[in-house]
Amino acid sequence: MSNRLQDQVALVVGASSGMGLATARAFAREGAKLVLAARSANKLNALADELGPPAMACPVDVEDVASVDQLVAEVVERFGRLDILVYTAGTNIPQRSLEVLTPQTWAMMIGANLSGAFYCTRAVLPPMRHQQAGLIIYVSSAAVQRPDVSGVSYQASKHGVVGLAHGTFREERDHGIRTCVIFPGLTDTPLVLKRPTPTPPEVMAKALQPEDVAEACLFVAALPPRTYVPELVLMPAGLA
Repeated sequence: MSNRLQDQVALVVGASSGMGLATARAFAREGAKLVLAARSANKLNALADELGPPAMACPVDVEDVASVDQLVAEVVERFGRLDILVYTAGTNIPQRSLEVLTPQTWAMMIGANLSGAFYCTRAVLPPMRHQQAGLIIYVSSAAVQRPDVSGVSYQASKHGVVGLAHGTFREERDHGIRTCVIFPGLTDTPLVLKRPTPTPPEVMAKALQPEDVAEACLFVAALPPRTYVPELVLMPAGLA
């Protein structure tokens, strides 16, 4: 343990699985005080037990504004500050092509992938402004860099996250608030199981691991406040 995040309070949204889970473990290893947020209370509680105090499990529905506001209020009440937000929450659906996409599934995708990111951003800005410092890391997708068949609702929502990140930095940088967007390529997470056609094992064998994305988040989070990493593209070398 090098304690690169010693005494930093980090809120990881989407911490119950995949990239969020790996990021929480990486941050805890470096001394951060972790707030673990996702829908699954059981998974969060198990992770909090694994990481030990002061890790704090906070079940939340990111599409519920009041729930998100209450989450951030609890964080500030317990720790007195909030230094880092990592937004890894996101989803996709098998019925993703325009031929079968419905207004309802479109709204669900925008809600989970983009609106949730906005609600979390909106909630963390007041304490970050107060302390004149803060970092928000958004995990988007390489589908933004290289359009693919991940579906228009997924691509549109992940493009939206990029606009949210860059716009937030332009408005909030005078308050010491920085943002970063990470664009992972194919990663071996549960989201892959939602593809309409299973990805061949020989392709998955070359995919990124959640820990790779977690290390990218850690790299950005451990940099001095004078630095700004607008975007970071992370691709599997064997598939690039």
